[in-house]
Amino acid sequence: MLIKTPQRSQLIESDVTNESIYHDRRSLLKNMGFLGAGALMNAALSKNANAGFFSDEVPSFKTQPLSYKQDSANQGLVKTPEQKVISHNNFYEFGAKKDQPVELAQGFNVDPWKLTISGECDNPITLDYDDLTKLFPLEERIYRLRCVEAWSMVVPWIGFSLVDLLKKVAPNSRAKYVAFETLYDPKQMPGQANRRLGGGIKYPYVEALRIDEAMNPLTLMSVGLYGKTLPPQNGAPIRLVVPWKYGFKSIKSIVAIKLLEHQPSTTWKNLAPKEYGFYANVNPNHDHPRWSQESERRITSGGLFTRNRIATLPFNGYGEEVAHLYQGMDLSKHY
Repeated sequence: MLIKTPQRSQLIESDVTNESIYHDRRSLLKNMGFLGAGALMNAALSKNANAGFFSDEVPSFKTQPLSYKQDSANQGLVKTPEQKVISHNNFYEFGAKKDQPVELAQGFNVDPWKLTISGECDNPITLDYDDLTKLFPLEERIYRLRCVEAWSMVVPWIGFSLVDLLKKVAPNSRAKYVAFETLYDPKQMPGQANRRLGGGIKYPYVEALRIDEAMNPLTLMSVGLYGKTLPPQNGAPIRLVVPWKYGFKSIKSIVAIKLLEHQPSTTWKNLAPKEYGFYANVNPNHDHPRWSQESERRITSGGLFTRNRIATLPFNGYGEEVAHLYQGMDLSKHY
């Protein structure tokens, strides 16, 4: 459902990133060799070194306009420039560098597509490509996106609440977790075919939520952004968006959802368990082992060398809606 009452999590115009500042910053960081969380991985290979995966005549991916209900609570805000969000991506299936997915994903094919929902439920189903945008009414949600690398964005997603999909499959009493899996297709996703290009990750990418997190009204299945279907570098044709968690929890290009009795293994927790926990709630009081999480670089208006650093809010500012899910938990232990 769409939460219309103004809350602490509501965005203000000063949160929005200026597009030119974003591009200047990306150039600076690239020249300095910073990869953020990706520094844990091997450097991605260049396009020339992977000639077998690429073509100079890659078809350009075409997005389509969507019909949806606008976010009435935030419609007066200027949104983060679209060009930024579609060109600055963590999607290792298409390369570990921020600018690789937009280049290497343009030939990605999303139709036909199958999304299966199974496991501890009474009515397992399989959705095809058309179902993704027609099964439920679509709505816009303007959410903050906080990366574990300590930068943040503001994105106008389009989709439907995950709870609506879960109700359709009727979870049974044994369903305690919801696991998600990204498409595994090395022919289309060169990072899956080449370990160095894909950051050393074991694919397919898997993420999961507790079922009460999955059924929170904020948890979104997104099929679009900026009024159009998702481009492949942003997770076409369908992805998860969990705005109070670090971005790596919001898994992209989902082909399977499974309801489970026990907590499943997840990709980043398996790869670096001391750095990336299962919960991954935005928590300024629990640092990443290699950098602070007390603040974030909100790339907004102002000069390139303007500090533009703001305090990170617990649960990314959505505490009023989700803090009750973790009552009594030690959030430094369950990070």
